[in-house]
Parts: sequence; structure tokens; C-alpha cells
Amino acid sequence: MSQQHKNNLFEQPITGAYIALEDLLSARFSAKELKLKHRRKALSQLAGPNKTNFRGRGIDFEEVRSYQAGDDIRTIDWRVTARSGKPHTKVFSEERERPLLIVNDQRQGMFFGSQYCFKSTLACYLSALIAWAGLQQGDRVGGLVFGNEGQQELKPKRSRQAVLALMKRMGEYNQLLNSSTGIHLADSERLKTSLTELRRIARPGSAIYFISDFSGYQDEDVQKQLFLLSRHCEITAIYIYDRLEQTLPSAGQYTISDGEQRRPIFTGDAKLRQHYQQQFQDNLENLQAMMAKLGIPLIEISTHQAPLKRLLRYFGKGR
Repeated sequence: MSQQHKNNLFEQPITGAYIALEDLLSARFSAKELKLKHRRKALSQLAGPNKTNFRGRGIDFEEVRSYQAGDDIRTIDWRVTARSGKPHTKVFSEERERPLLIVNDQRQGMFFGSQYCFKSTLACYLSALIAWAGLQQGDRVGGLVFGNEGQQELKPKRSRQAVLALMKRMGEYNQLLNSSTGIHLADSERLKTSLTELRRIARPGSAIYFISDFSGYQDEDVQKQLFLLSRHCEITAIYIYDRLEQTLPSAGQYTISDGEQRRPIFTGDAKLRQHYQQQFQDNLENLQAMMAKLGIPLIEISTHQAPLKRLLRYFGKGR
């Protein structure tokens, strides 16, 4: 790959209302820049006062041996000790391959963008970067993709086929956006359902990357499920937004569309503009506070930013 092409991947945001499978496959080249197991200090600072949100072992049982001075008494095997009459302790070894789960939000609210790409498109590309990086670094990769009417789990495996299956599922859910005619659950209900399913498939010690706009996170049941999940897994939350959600465009009359209908909007009211911006900021600060309370770092990425450049700030040496 030429240096110029590398620079383009690093500096440019992605584009499009829908993700292309070729983009997800080509993300494997950029993913080589990421070092998921070497979380930088900048990421730790996002987790709030808690040093870590990882409370699971992330290790495998290896053997039982005689107790030695200095061994942790919490690892004593009391059954063997009682049977033999001498103290024995369990020995554990670190997992060489940890489960890595990518949670990809493809609900209708993610089908929004104003300049470069839609939030749903960015979510898929970020998921691809993390999936390829995890596989290249020896992790077992799986995930959970959820959309308007359902969800699909993929169990973690250390294989290229597992990552390709995840790409295919993301692409399918992405293509359904704005075309499905089924019954949609409320954002909070869909989020709660997905988190409940995630708790079922995520074993202690898993690394989870949750990529979403977190619409519906204010629900108490959603926060409870996230708390229970964070007790035993290492979670990184990636919050996706579009600049038009943050600030209205300069004063004037504009036309907005959902692909089927068009509506004019006027942005000349100063109070309206201020209120709009304050609502976004309040929502973001509340989300940050909730995640910090759980010790979960929250990375913010806008659709106008280059995804690789943004991730390198937290995973890898950066540039």
C-alpha cells in the first residue's frame, strides 16, 4: 500500500448512506495500525474515577499444586486440601485468546447523516476496523448486530470466517434500514433486549466494543443491564453522532428528507438554535456521567471525522 493511500485512510472520513461490503473488507489494511490490547492513557482517563471496569478473571484454570508461601489464599482448592490433608492451590494462566465482542447498532435512528456518511455506515466501518484488529492480534471475534426488528448473535471464533460472517450480518442489517415494514420496538426496549442477550453470550473477561448513538440509554432497565454486564467484562463504548445533531446550520431555510418525504426548516431563531445545542450537550453529559459511574470509557466519534485517526488516539501509538 502506498504512503499516499495510507494517509488518505488516516485523514479522510468515510462516505455513503449505506455501507459497502468492499469497505468492510478493505478495513483489514487500516486495522493493522490499531493495538487493542494496548489501551492508551487517553482511554483510561475517559473511564472516570474508576481505574478499570474489568472485574472478570480473563484467565483459564491450569492445574492444582501444593500450596506455597505467598500464594493467594483465595485460590486454595478446599476439596483437594480436605482429601489430601495438605493445603493445595489452584493455578491459573492468562487466556491467550480472549473473546472480543462487537455490538453494532443498526436501529432506524442510526440512519441519519448530513455531510459525509450516515451514523449507521460509520458504525459498520468502526466495527470492521475493530474486528480485523482483534483477529490480527489473536482474539476470538464475535458480536451482536441489532436493528429495528431483531438481532443476530455471532459466537466468538478465531477465524477469518467468523469476521466475514460478522461483516455479512452487519451489511444485511444496514441494507434493511429505511425499508423495513415490521413492528419496531421503542429504542429503550430494543436496547434492553440486546443487552440482555449480550449478557447471555458474553463470558467473564470478554472485551466488548459497543458502537451506537445510545438512544434510549436513559431507561432504568437499560442502565441495570449495562451495570450487570460491566461487572465481569471490559467494555468500551463508542458514541456516534452527526454534527447536525449537535448544532443547527447557519440561519436560513433548509429542506430535510427521510428519503420519502421532504420538510422545510427555518434556523434563524437564536433561542431555538441555543436550545437545540443545549439539548445535545445535556444528553451527552448525562451519557458521559453514566458511563463514568460504571467505569466505562466513552469515545465520541462524529460522522465528519476520520474513524482510523480517531481510534488511534486511544489504541496504538497514534501519529
